[in-house]
Amino acid sequence: MGIETAMTGIAAERIAADWHAALAALAWQLDAGVDEVLGEGPVDRFALAAETAARPPASARSTAPAAAAAPKPAPRPAEDPVAVARAVAAAAGSLEALREAVQGFELCDLKKGARNTVFSDGNPKARVLILGEAPGRDEDIEGKPFVGRAGQLLDRMFAAIGLSRHSPDAEAALYITNVMYWRPPGNRDPEPAEIAMMQPFVTRHIELVDPEVIVVMGNTPLSALTGHRGILRARGNWVTALGRPLLPMTHPAYLLRNPIAKREAWADLLALKARLGR
Repeated sequence: MGIETAMTGIAAERIAADWHAALAALAWQLDAGVDEVLGEGPVDRFALAAETAARPPASARSTAPAAAAAPKPAPRPAEDPVAVARAVAAAAGSLEALREAVQGFELCDLKKGARNTVFSDGNPKARVLILGEAPGRDEDIEGKPFVGRAGQLLDRMFAAIGLSRHSPDAEAALYITNVMYWRPPGNRDPEPAEIAMMQPFVTRHIELVDPEVIVVMGNTPLSALTGHRGILRARGNWVTALGRPLLPMTHPAYLLRNPIAKREAWADLLALKARLGR
């Protein structure tokens, strides 16, 4: 065996020994809990701390005066949605101004997920104002209240006593709006905070239309105008709200699910007709 061959064998043995040593060191580190490599070599944190303590402060290293830190602006107080709605609604002097105020109101999160602002439909000179709960899918698409299956049933119900949203005659007309102007996701019930936020707009809406009679359809408008819930107990019983006679009725969507309740709804419609005939 030549000298060159012997040296090659020795080098190979050393490489193998170094590899096994490195593998053993790595296994030891894993056993010790090391799970991340931050550098190629160990860092003496005590030495770093001593070096940092010995370093002169920044003010001594720079002769330029430090610029005064700009004061942070004070956080803007959160707006009270109900107070803003109350002020905006009160400033509306007409239905068109109120419509624009509602469309410009950005504090209700329901607006972010809605396609359209559903303001109203019908004749604003009508004697009867119908107040519903909130737009559904069809209403959100068309931008008008009560246009889906429940709305079609509502039209047939009131046509039976001679009233229509399409009538130009105020004596035979209906004006229709909702407590909520935007569709709640998944057609869920409006939350109390959302109802409170819209209540100033609802109150101003009724003041501007100035109907003789208000008909509320369902729990949400009943709660918004009277502060009470329980439409099945309240329906058919006349009360007063905003200085006007108010008749609670079950929502047409409820009647679609419970056709037997249409008999009670017909009795309510006859009571409305009798009131208007006085």
